[in-house]
Amino acid sequence: MNHDRIVMDDTMTFNAKFVKHEVKPMIENANFAKTLLSKEEESCILQFGTIMRYHRGQVIFSESDTADRIYYIKEGYVRIFRVTPYGKKVTVGSIRSPGQLMGLAETLYRGDRTCFASAINEVTLVVVRNPQFMDLLVKYPAIAIKASITLAIRMREAEQIIEEIACFQVSGRLAMFLVKMAKRMGVETPRGTKINFRLTHEEIAYMIGTTRQNVTSLLNVFKEENSIAIEDKELYILDFDKLNNWIV
Repeated sequence: MNHDRIVMDDTMTFNAKFVKHEVKPMIENANFAKTLLSKEEESCILQFGTIMRYHRGQVIFSESDTADRIYYIKEGYVRIFRVTPYGKKVTVGSIRSPGQLMGLAETLYRGDRTCFASAINEVTLVVVRNPQFMDLLVKYPAIAIKASITLAIRMREAEQIIEEIACFQVSGRLAMFLVKMAKRMGVETPRGTKINFRLTHEEIAYMIGTTRQNVTSLLNVFKEENSIAIEDKELYILDFDKLNNWIV
């Protein structure tokens, strides 16, 4: 298959005589373990909070809401996004995962929410109101340190996302996204590395800053070159080297 010239509607034209290099992991992925609470720390959070459950697509908090609580993700995955004046949802940061805190920044400085959060699948959260969270941080300094590390990592992550959008074409951003998802949520199978997480093409488009049509077209290109396979709506990475070749 000839990759020398491919045109996508919002990326202009790019050359596909690629220089191979290793993908640079997103900071959130590289330091992912540093943001996770231990089972003991989770037990402490449970003492101070309330369990709440959300269904797929349900909004957890909205832009301009008063930030008077933090959330600990016990089960499921959460997307953080903003809505443009034209109504387009743009994902901010990476997917929030089980074991992580979210909603920290605005709660700590007592501002309003600047983003939306919605459940990607069935989500169970521990919700801790601000006064109780302050008590928690005083009583358990290890959790306070982990919260600080989480904020620092996410600040760096936000900078890197801007860099990726500015420096990488859509093909590279999609390939990078798939590699990151596989490293973070991949399950090894005889078929290949299965991304143990289902997203629609539209949801992927939100996360990499493009259109659903572009995601569909590029996934078909990746399938044709046998770098990925999609079977029964499950996505498998067959060849990481081929995907890395798109990241230029």
